[in-house]
Amino acid sequence: MTSTDMRTEAEDSGPSGYAAARLRLLQGEAQSGPPRRTALAELTDDWLTGLFDAGSEALRGVSLVAVGGYGRGELSPRSDLDLLLLHDGSDSGAVAALADRIWYPVWDLGLALDHSVRTPAEARKTSSEDLKVQLGLLDARHIAGDLGLTAGLRTAVLADWRNQAPKRLPELQELCAERAERQGELQYLLEPDLKEARGGLRDATALRAVAASWLADAPREGLTDARRRLLDVRDALHLTTGRATDRLALQEQDQVAAELGLLDADTLLRQVYEAARVVSYASDVTWREVGRVLRSRAVRPRLRAMLGGGAKPAAERSPLAEGVVEQDGEVVLARAARPERDPVLPLRAAAAAAQSGLPLSLHAVRRMAAAARPLPTPWPAEAREQLVTLLGSGRPTIEVWEALEAEGLITRLLPDWERVRCRPQRNAVHIWTVDRHLIETAVRASELARRVGRPDLLLVASLLHDIGKGWPGDHSVAGEIIARDVAARIGFDRTDVAVLATLVRHHLLLIDTATRRDLEDPATVRSVAEAVGSQGTLELLHALTEADALATGPAAWSSWRGSLVTDLVKRVSAVLAGDAPEEPDAVAPTAEQERLAIESFRTGGPVLSLRAQTEPVDSETASASVPEDPEPLGVELLIAVPDQPGVLPAVAGVLAMHRLTVRTAGLRALGLPDGVEGSVLLLDWRVAAEYGSLPQAARLRADLVRALDGSLDIAGRLAERDAAYPRRRGTIAPPARVTVAPAASRHATVIEVRAHDAPGLLHRIGRAFEEANVRVRSMHVSTLGSNAVDAFYVTGSKGSPLPGEEAASVARGLEEMLRG
Repeated sequence: MTSTDMRTEAEDSGPSGYAAARLRLLQGEAQSGPPRRTALAELTDDWLTGLFDAGSEALRGVSLVAVGGYGRGELSPRSDLDLLLLHDGSDSGAVAALADRIWYPVWDLGLALDHSVRTPAEARKTSSEDLKVQLGLLDARHIAGDLGLTAGLRTAVLADWRNQAPKRLPELQELCAERAERQGELQYLLEPDLKEARGGLRDATALRAVAASWLADAPREGLTDARRRLLDVRDALHLTTGRATDRLALQEQDQVAAELGLLDADTLLRQVYEAARVVSYASDVTWREVGRVLRSRAVRPRLRAMLGGGAKPAAERSPLAEGVVEQDGEVVLARAARPERDPVLPLRAAAAAAQSGLPLSLHAVRRMAAAARPLPTPWPAEAREQLVTLLGSGRPTIEVWEALEAEGLITRLLPDWERVRCRPQRNAVHIWTVDRHLIETAVRASELARRVGRPDLLLVASLLHDIGKGWPGDHSVAGEIIARDVAARIGFDRTDVAVLATLVRHHLLLIDTATRRDLEDPATVRSVAEAVGSQGTLELLHALTEADALATGPAAWSSWRGSLVTDLVKRVSAVLAGDAPEEPDAVAPTAEQERLAIESFRTGGPVLSLRAQTEPVDSETASASVPEDPEPLGVELLIAVPDQPGVLPAVAGVLAMHRLTVRTAGLRALGLPDGVEGSVLLLDWRVAAEYGSLPQAARLRADLVRALDGSLDIAGRLAERDAAYPRRRGTIAPPARVTVAPAASRHATVIEVRAHDAPGLLHRIGRAFEEANVRVRSMHVSTLGSNAVDAFYVTGSKGSPLPGEEAASVARGLEEMLRG
């Protein structure tokens, strides 16, 4: 059945006919995208026209008007119907009766309706008081009735809008900014609101309103396609969910992608991000132009008075660099600039803009994109220096980089950038797409540049450290290969290329080792020293580690993590200087530890103490991003308990019951006085409360006593608590992975666990080790977002590392348990 047939059926059969025709249109595969939205709007127009004609009879001076999205003819499957019943005020009673005959059939079909009944004067008055009403009326479209009445209102509303633009446009800009603050940026969100987030459909509509003011216009290239793509995604979201929603939730992204014929959810998100980026950039350029025009209008009368009504003075142009000047608060090309003869000009202009904290003008960027010659390979020294200057300019780098990227200049300079551009990161720790994370890392690195001898290498490594995420396999391994190629292409010598490749290959080495390995073990420190190779590279890697973590998100860096990395760097630096790490001797217990051990032996039960820990920031390595005041690093929990099976799962379970997070953990056996058989286990852990205050030590001890004698059902208690708080719907967590780290320690076997973090995870792992007759010597736990990455140093019952086959068997059993 054609759309014309559907419209005829809708007209002939009333509401039921419209509902059937609407359903067939939405379920049909022949139309999608703009044709379907247009057909749905036309179908709805015909139905409403029938309702209007049947109810208006001899009534004159009345019209039915579509406004907002419906007025634009952009009806998504679950869109509201925005309707205005316009009348001349001659017969208000008859108009009210007509409104009922139109509104009630719409409600009866379950369609959302936003309606109003007004005279033209009332409509204009309301729009002058309510900006959102005025924006809706800008898209007013006649459906039925008195065409002259509708046309008159449209003409008046547009005239009002243009006359009031100097006042209304700043209000609209503020409205957009407030919405962006609430909803975030569409181009980075994992569960974006397609309509309300910055760069979404609301912003695209705002750009239409700016254009209607005749005060400024948005860059049109790509904007229509971006808007269409967002509308297509919203249509698919409505069809797959059956709801009027604009939130692209994680659990619905695969279905939406399939509805659109896309490969997967990542492909969907990338298309959404690309569209949002076009809208956001167009918004930045447009609002900047609005501000320039309004400032010019405010200044012009005064200038004319000063000049006696003479000619308009030429705008000031201040030189910034060769071929680059500042004009009207923007960076533009000088009149003598010749981008077709100057391949370095795009980088020189970008560096000058970032250094000045000014935006690049749209015209300048487009002119360079259209005319600039490609750089030779390798790049000339000036081009490399300008890139480093751009990356080292701090926060202004971001806006300038986005301007270059919007016109395709970045991928022309760095072709490998295309694979990471708009690439989503589904790890909840990351708050940016891959490309924006790389720029954020460079911005953070610029703050640390004075800590290193080669800031240029630090900045370029920051830009490239995750460049391998667009390729299959380990992104660090792939990134090393790409970094070598890029570094050589942009003109670094062979030695510098090797350093950059090492930084990219090992950009996670310090944070992973510091948080997951025993720093007292000489094998740990030696392995890092061998990978790094030199003091200069270690210095760069330290700064890159901090910049990378700070650019990732709040969960990725803290003073605690920073202190661990600094400790590791000092140990590795000593090895690189020629001081071999000594094998650790048995550390004598402190007086506090001895006291607890003796009391535990005397009472035959657990004894513990809680003590707050703080660590001041090292003034030599502190950056502007780390507070100078000491930061609480948790609470030291010392536990002494007679050596017996089940200590680790019991302690971990009790801490989980009390919502205590374990940051570090160590345990060892202390011998008893001569002549006394047995030993006491000493556990030295650092813990922190998830929220609220810490429990009292006496309560922890009481629960630990019950856990050890079996009267406290820890597993049951944790299961009850978990059941009491239903989890949100979301993507299914990937399965746990357990591996044996080869040659990580000479004194123990290191088993690494990567799993979804959950209450009682350490308790379950401890029970599995107990059942395998494995002793945990120490452990290093790390939680990033919802992911737990824990390393356990384990030995056999006699205190030696596990044989290879036994270690592999323990790892397999633990993995099966965690996946079960």
